[in-house]
Amino acid sequence: MTAPRRLRPAREGEAPALGALCVRSKAHWGYDAQFMRLSWRSLQIDATAIAEGRVFAAVDERDQPLGVVDCAFLGDDVDLMHLFVEPSALGRGIGRDLFETAIEWTRAQRRRTLLIASDPNAVGFYRRLGAVDAGLIESEAIPGRMLPLLKYVVDAA
Repeated sequence: MTAPRRLRPAREGEAPALGALCVRSKAHWGYDAQFMRLSWRSLQIDATAIAEGRVFAAVDERDQPLGVVDCAFLGDDVDLMHLFVEPSALGRGIGRDLFETAIEWTRAQRRRTLLIASDPNAVGFYRRLGAVDAGLIESEAIPGRMLPLLKYVVDAA
């Protein structure tokens, strides 16, 4: 049975807790301590992004975060900055709901393309939701590490 959840804009003051959620979610894939240290900064949620209305949280019935999605403008496109789900909540459709929120946000901004620099472990997830391969891009956190780049073309509203 799926636990009750809802999506809402992230709130002022939630950036540290949402960043910690991102770190826990990334660590779920078994990355070593050095990798996680190098990645820590890129996994943090910017309080300014919250204030600008670009960050959304999936929360449980007690309003505790189960997942987070963060989008930003990248030229004429939208960059999916973060999409992470609490490890204990994986497999419940939360990631799909967060991705759909990113698509709606992209549409509301009158942008057509959502770009995703994906962790290799998440590529299948994004492909199942309709994203297509668009090449490789260098990781901002790990010098020399290349990440799959995917794109999702948003239908006009």
